[in-house]
Amino acid sequence: MKTLYKISRPFLFALPPEVAHSFSLKMLKIWANFSLVEYKKPVEVMGLQFPNKIGLAAGFDKNGDYIDALESLGFGCIEIGALTPKPQQGNDKPRLFRYKKEQAIINRMGFNNKGILYAIKKLKSSSFSGIIGINIGKNKNTPNENAIDDYLYCLQVSYQHCDYISINLSSPNTPNLRDLLKPANLQKLLTRLKQEQIKIFNQTKKWTPLVVKISPDMDDTQLITVAKIIRGSKMDGIIATNTTVQHSYQQTGGLSGKPLNETTTKIIKKLADLYQGDLPIIASGGIMDKKSADDKLKAGASLVQIFTGLIYRGPVLIKNIFDIC
Repeated sequence: MKTLYKISRPFLFALPPEVAHSFSLKMLKIWANFSLVEYKKPVEVMGLQFPNKIGLAAGFDKNGDYIDALESLGFGCIEIGALTPKPQQGNDKPRLFRYKKEQAIINRMGFNNKGILYAIKKLKSSSFSGIIGINIGKNKNTPNENAIDDYLYCLQVSYQHCDYISINLSSPNTPNLRDLLKPANLQKLLTRLKQEQIKIFNQTKKWTPLVVKISPDMDDTQLITVAKIIRGSKMDGIIATNTTVQHSYQQTGGLSGKPLNETTTKIIKKLADLYQGDLPIIASGGIMDKKSADDKLKAGASLVQIFTGLIYRGPVLIKNIFDIC
């Protein structure tokens, strides 16, 4: 796979980014029939047994079409989504941009997905043996005052079909979505979702952890406030972080990749100091090599998720990170 990636990378990078992404996943689906890599070093987080500490961040396989193919790369966890109650096209194209020199990507995808029911159908037919997370969001046309309805619906229909649910309130590409991170909105939303989680658990006896994916674009006061609400609402974990809009690149949207590395590490350290082990932290953002992964684990993360690093470094990145976990 390492050799194949090195050969194909120039061709893929000559294509428009979204076309290259789709093509790569289709080719991986074929390759997976001939190759399967397993990295086993189990770790328990949120009461779940992860085969290893390396996950695929949400956005790479939005609809769950390629879960089994991605397993062949050795991931211990795959998070699909973001998924919304109704299918939606997302923002106009082009909406994905590479900055190769900086090893960065800007996206303004806008929660393009086929709807959560489609993804659940895919999960039911998957043979993936690792941990599956579902990242949920609201439809663009749903006003914020009704956002809880979208999140509740996604939680209710996905609860039995995944290992954890990631609550996405931090994407910069859905208008006003980040307003849901304001203290009053966040408290109300998480309280209601926690109530629903407990209700479904009492009915099914299955505990599906809830984690919140936060923005990297908060100052220290905002971060501490949000982090305390997440802990006070008895969420099961936190993902730090989503993409950032604090950049000077020409294109609008969320920036991911190497430029985000130091920011996410600092945020993880602040969260770890605040939580003191009370709440698991999942690192996401800027993980481009084993050092950046190791830095986040040493800062206090229990797990790491990759996305942009996989695009720039290929599957060897998974092996490199596994060696230090």
